[in-house]
Amino acid sequence: MNSLLDFIQQVLSTPAILVGLIALIGLVAQKAAIEDVIKGTIKTILGFIILGAGADVIVAALEKFGLLFNFAFAVQGVVPNNEAIVSLALSEFAQATALIMAFGMVANIIIARFSRLKYIFLTGHHTLYMAALIAVVLSVGGLDGWMLVVAGSALLGLTMVVFPAMAQKTMVEITGDDSIAFGHFGTVGYVFASWVARLTGNKAKSTEDINFPKRLSFLRDTSVAISLTMFVLFMLVTGLSVVKPDFDASILGGSHWALFSLMQALTFAAGVSIVLSGVRLVLAEIVPAFRGISEKLVPNAKPALDCPVVFPYAPNAVLIGFLTSFVGGIVALFMIIGLNSAFGLSLALILPGVIPHFFCGATSGVFGNAAGGLRGAIIGSFAQGILITFLPAFLMPVLGSLGFASTTFSDADFTVVGIALGNIANFIQGNGLFALVMVLAVLPIVLNFVLPKKA
Repeated sequence: MNSLLDFIQQVLSTPAILVGLIALIGLVAQKAAIEDVIKGTIKTILGFIILGAGADVIVAALEKFGLLFNFAFAVQGVVPNNEAIVSLALSEFAQATALIMAFGMVANIIIARFSRLKYIFLTGHHTLYMAALIAVVLSVGGLDGWMLVVAGSALLGLTMVVFPAMAQKTMVEITGDDSIAFGHFGTVGYVFASWVARLTGNKAKSTEDINFPKRLSFLRDTSVAISLTMFVLFMLVTGLSVVKPDFDASILGGSHWALFSLMQALTFAAGVSIVLSGVRLVLAEIVPAFRGISEKLVPNAKPALDCPVVFPYAPNAVLIGFLTSFVGGIVALFMIIGLNSAFGLSLALILPGVIPHFFCGATSGVFGNAAGGLRGAIIGSFAQGILITFLPAFLMPVLGSLGFASTTFSDADFTVVGIALGNIANFIQGNGLFALVMVLAVLPIVLNFVLPKKA
């Protein structure tokens, strides 16, 4: 039984296989020719493998940058990391997490079918992370056995339609149509960034309309611009690190620090290029294949895809968003230090993790650009960087009380759900908590039948 659950968990948490299965089901539902089914399924899986390979390249470069940054500036604190906190949770709640994830995807389809929230969440690893968070917090609220699985699955299914719905208005502005949705649990941060961008920005001037002088026209090439920007950043943190007497030179792999900086910058840019090519391949296959799901199981459903899906729509905003979000994280760190000192607070010092600030910041840049142009991308991403620093700090007491005090989630939706659910579980437990969760889960379906239909 455990081996079967482990297999199911691995299948459902592997994005390439999960989206490939969705493409397969969609093509079969459309009664496509066998050769088209095979081609569409394989190309969808290949697209996600390419996307994942690019992400791995980016993460490897960013991890080195993060180590050097922390060492160069002598900062200590908690670096938010989804994978770290989930690995801790799975050590105790692996079976519950697997069941909640599997049945949560079923709940996603049911809620989408019978409500107006027509979104199918396809980001498998984020589904796993949210399932782990829900399993831990609900268990502390007194739920176990079938009640934990049923309530957890219902709540997971609810998050898988609510968060894409929150982002859809801006997604239409980004993509120019309503065919795809956004499926990444950092949505609160992206919506916040777009809201700030609408207040402060100007849609008339996009990040993609930046006019470079003739001799700087090469900067219009995204890969070149990213390479040069990251080279400057790597030179800064590496140069400040190597002059310290206790520097561990093994991180340079035997290379001169300047050459190391150059190669890491170029590697990072290569990773971004790989991600963009993978996204284009996935979109070319998954959108047509998904029509079968829409027509048969959930009419008018939209596939909710991972955050890199928006990167090709505003490549300049990707770089701008990352940089300004990271700056926002640094500013927020000093804000926490100041608040702790001035008011005697004990908020955890949340260090700006480069990986969440890249993926979440880059996405915020695209959202901010769609809502408020260049200025909106800068200010919105900066505000998002502050938000994803303070939210993990507020989540830390909740996780600490659950026995997970060494790290925290990084992306906004995990922290919002964790803070809200954790505090609710302190006051409502057992049957009361189960009933509340089930009411919330069926509410979109009830509202669909109670509210008047749109004309």
